[in-house]
Amino acid sequence: MTALVRRAFEGTIGNAYLLLIIAPLLWGGNAVAGRLATADWQPFTVTSLRWLCASLYLLPFAYGPLKRDWPRIRPRLWLLISLGAFGMAMFNLLMYLALNYTTAINVSIEQAALPMLIMLANFVFLSQRVRWLQIVGLLLTLFGVLLTATAGEPGRFLTEGLNRGDAIMLVACIFYAGYSFGLRWRPDIHWMSFMWIIASSAFVMTIPFAGWELAGSGFSMPGWRGWLVLLYVIIFPTVVSQLAFARGVELIGSNRAGLFVNLVPIFGSLLAVLILGEQFRWFHLAGLLLVLAGIALAEKAAVKPKPEVIDAGP
Repeated sequence: MTALVRRAFEGTIGNAYLLLIIAPLLWGGNAVAGRLATADWQPFTVTSLRWLCASLYLLPFAYGPLKRDWPRIRPRLWLLISLGAFGMAMFNLLMYLALNYTTAINVSIEQAALPMLIMLANFVFLSQRVRWLQIVGLLLTLFGVLLTATAGEPGRFLTEGLNRGDAIMLVACIFYAGYSFGLRWRPDIHWMSFMWIIASSAFVMTIPFAGWELAGSGFSMPGWRGWLVLLYVIIFPTVVSQLAFARGVELIGSNRAGLFVNLVPIFGSLLAVLILGEQFRWFHLAGLLLVLAGIALAEKAAVKPKPEVIDAGP
């Protein structure tokens, strides 16, 4: 996979689409990896190790850009720390926790609600104009998520609510939507500087959660599969996908590249079926189609903003 990405980096626009398919494929695999990790790791511990190893790996490459970018970083350092701690860390902590109680397919489809949550935040906090077609798209997306989370029986939400895993995942999505919303105030710095601050802040945020988890149940040495899963989440969803997405944005622009993020629930669902053997039921298909239709309607109706940084996936 890394050789494939390297060859794509050496190309031009023709390879942008390959890179922008690789990135959501790896992000979709993160939900599957999180589900596999439940057999060997506790959710908070694996999240903490992920961001510790990622920050250590990125530091040699980020050191030079950090020194050059420091004058621009310093005025907004607390913003960047907050994005890593309350956005990236909390999303991952809650997503891995949710995967102990629900399926990787559900988690993948529920992540697709993120664009709608970001649109809602823009409307509530920035009074950004919302068109009626966007409202229809929002309602379609929310119904698709509800259909998935209630196993095709949305009426159950009124009597039984959501199961624990799906409820936790939707809270995780709120944290990540907040992270994406906050990116509009990100300083103009090298993406490597940005990623290292995000990764190190996320690690610091996870320390008390992992400490509480280990104090309660102790640490048991994972098997070989557990270490392979950890290695995957450190290298691929955390590093390689960011490289691929950043290069794709550079080649074709952020607006066009951002659309490829909508492939995450499709790839995540497919990988959950192929790798985990999870059953893809009719309500998963219906929920996925409703979510994607809602996003498409909202994108079609949106007033295109000035070019801005598109956040990478989870």
